[in-house]
Amino acid sequence: MLSTSDTVTPTPQTDIELASISPQPNKQSDPFLVKFAEPYDAENPKDWPTGRKWAVTDVLSATGFNRIMVSTIMAPALSTIAAEFNMNSAESAMALSIYLLATAIGPLAIGPLSEVYGRKPILHASNLWFLVWNLVCGFANSKELLIASRFLAGFGASAIYALANGVLGDVWRPEQRGRSLAVYLLIPLLGAAVGPIIGGFMAFRTTWRWMFWSTSIFQAVMILVSLSVFHETYEPLILRSRAERLRHETGETRYQTADERLQAQAQAHQSPWIVLRRALIRPIRLLVSHPIIQIASFISAFNYGILYIVLSTFSELWTHHYHQSVEISGLHYIACAVGEIAGSQICASLMDRLYHRWTAQPPSSSFSSSQIHTHTPELRLPTIIPGALLAPLGLFLYGWAAHHHLHWAIVDLGIFVALLGMQITGMPLQAYVMEAYPEHISSAMAATQFLRSLTAFCFPLFAPRMYVVLGYGWGNSLIAFLGLGVGVPAPLVLWVFGERLRERARVR
Repeated sequence: MLSTSDTVTPTPQTDIELASISPQPNKQSDPFLVKFAEPYDAENPKDWPTGRKWAVTDVLSATGFNRIMVSTIMAPALSTIAAEFNMNSAESAMALSIYLLATAIGPLAIGPLSEVYGRKPILHASNLWFLVWNLVCGFANSKELLIASRFLAGFGASAIYALANGVLGDVWRPEQRGRSLAVYLLIPLLGAAVGPIIGGFMAFRTTWRWMFWSTSIFQAVMILVSLSVFHETYEPLILRSRAERLRHETGETRYQTADERLQAQAQAHQSPWIVLRRALIRPIRLLVSHPIIQIASFISAFNYGILYIVLSTFSELWTHHYHQSVEISGLHYIACAVGEIAGSQICASLMDRLYHRWTAQPPSSSFSSSQIHTHTPELRLPTIIPGALLAPLGLFLYGWAAHHHLHWAIVDLGIFVALLGMQITGMPLQAYVMEAYPEHISSAMAATQFLRSLTAFCFPLFAPRMYVVLGYGWGNSLIAFLGLGVGVPAPLVLWVFGERLRERARVR
């Protein structure tokens, strides 16, 4: 998507990197260009056997489950931890939410690094980093050490946000986008909701430290699995290894990949350090100067912040207003998990069916053949609208049912509908960004994750006060009205102007 005609000359001021704007040599005219064979190449991740693709996807999914679960698992034990370390309310909230602040910062570096050094080494390094600091959380003997180690663990955990969509984009083709996202998200979506459930039982029956020890044991197992199962998926790195092998076997130094040639061109004008620096600031540059990223980030960040308002306050609703035990209050998070899982599976099926329908529809007198058969990223956007309407409806139901102390099942139904709607909104938005920025998926997703994690960090800080002042009815109604104001117009803007915005991105 991010390419231009042969008339564009790369310069140091180019906003989109050289790999995405320079002309690609033709293999037939250049026998020394190393690229994947067409129509099939066993080393091309998109041509891998289906079993290997699912193995890579499942490793990411299980890793994501653990890291996301850790973000919320200590919520039911906050009062216990606060009492042990003599923490005030702000400090205890910080111990929980600073993990999310780290997941805002981490992808800004980890995403670009995965586009320089590959997905595999970054995944393994982040796995080990997360394991070490999550263990430190379990052995923390002061509030300062707990908060600091939570931040550093969150930094390592953030790699999954930077890597996941990049790997899925490396491995799966557009017609498989919905199913691959649904399978990947199936387990991580459980993480945020299962965390408080597990944490509630641990807080009641054993020491809170087992929350970190048990997740560290799971992480150690995942390190062993990923070392044996996860294969490198980043196309430029795979081709670079092939080129190095050809140069070694033949002694012919002219064997090079298109990426190596572009890097040589860049280094003719810039030092390797400048090239690396440009890669590291790419997510921020995308966020600051690309309206597509800005709009997508705004929608995604708002919904993510609302999710963490629910996750951080849901237990208090049941313990303080419905007078249920900590253990039982945690079970209501099942409604959150089921809503997100149902949304992901419904949306996945809808996305793939619409893709096949739009690309396979026969030409008609009203449309040209190219219009009918060419898939564009904007065709992902209509799927967002049903979710943008369902989520506020669920928030209204949840808020007013809780306000009037109606039966717990009605409250859970409202949460189910709200999170189902948010998930139906989120998946097409992810697919849209992946397909609008195919050369730099990890950097683009890191840019969107920055705002997502910031809202997840900030929104729970004001949520308790909002509910005290407005109550659950008007508090959730306010959020729902804001959701309608954000969720419906923003996708329509991308639908109308998205193609023109992508054209502008090509020539910057």
